[in-house]
Amino acid sequence: MGDIRINLDKVLREKQLTSKELATAIGITEANLSILKTGKARGIRFNTLAKICDVLNCQPGDILEYERD
Repeated sequence: MGDIRINLDKVLREKQLTSKELATAIGITEANLSILKTGKARGIRFNTLAKICDVLNCQPGDILEYERD
């Protein structure tokens, strides 16, 4: 089975936003955003993903990528 890769750092760089700015904009802690960015999160709520996409003006596929083994 493959893995889900999180490309949030890449999208943040492209949009010229900091993690702190994104965390504040979507209403989560920087610590929780860090867990998501490093791929250590076991899941993500759809409403959190929607907020991220809204702030970054992107699609979920820009942030999440499936990688086959």
